[in-house]
Amino acid sequence: MGASGFLGSALYKELYRYYDTYGTYHSGKIYSDNKHFFRYDLVEDDIFELLKKLKPSVIISAVRGPFPDQLEAHQLITEYAALSGCKVVFLSSANVFDAFSHYPSYENDKTLSESIYGKLKIRIETLLMRNLPEKQYAIVRLPMVFGAQSSRVRELKNSILLGEPIEVFPHLIINTTTDSKFSQQLHYIINRKLHGIFHLGSTDLIHHKEFIHDLITMLDINRPPIYKNVYTSNFDRYLAVLPRDNKLPKHLGITNEEVVAGSQKS
Repeated sequence: MGASGFLGSALYKELYRYYDTYGTYHSGKIYSDNKHFFRYDLVEDDIFELLKKLKPSVIISAVRGPFPDQLEAHQLITEYAALSGCKVVFLSSANVFDAFSHYPSYENDKTLSESIYGKLKIRIETLLMRNLPEKQYAIVRLPMVFGAQSSRVRELKNSILLGEPIEVFPHLIINTTTDSKFSQQLHYIINRKLHGIFHLGSTDLIHHKEFIHDLITMLDINRPPIYKNVYTSNFDRYLAVLPRDNKLPKHLGITNEEVVAGSQKS
């Protein structure tokens, strides 16, 4: 679900050579002739009917859209999974912890969010955990995701070229990843039939302002950036997801330095 988006597209490219892979898209003529892509409108269409038609063994949710419709779609996905026994992979976010700020977050830490986005992710996580056995779901919590094709990198370039200020958070400690590394990690989770909760961020932490500065330096645009420092507290605060219980092999790890390098067009 959401195969035409940034993360969904990266996943489709990673998986289609190894699995019989299908994807949903909301708009774009590019997909209309592809027999493995189905137009799906989160607001108007019934995902249950499409799932009955495709009979998937794994459903990956990377869908975006209005929050109430996202919740309703995931209720139908959960119902289908409970009936069919298929597995659900849900892309969640570090924002499920954004009410906590003193430490990085691990898989089994209590979730609590102050943001509407984080609260939605918590509701969908809870829906899966309450209605499916653990072997039937993988909840994948992601930090900020970058990459050469990411909207974050495009926005940074545009802001510099237009002379617009770039918001940075000097007291925020984060970790990051790229679309390509995340896709490799999820491929491994599916291939090994792993289940539970996974934190797929870089192995090291970095201040947000330092990371953005490193990224802009790598982009090598011949204009100086204008930074707008945003202070949400007087002390360092964390929005980072690290693994403790469900660690992946070392070759599937990534550092913030590698995220910067992986966000450069080859």
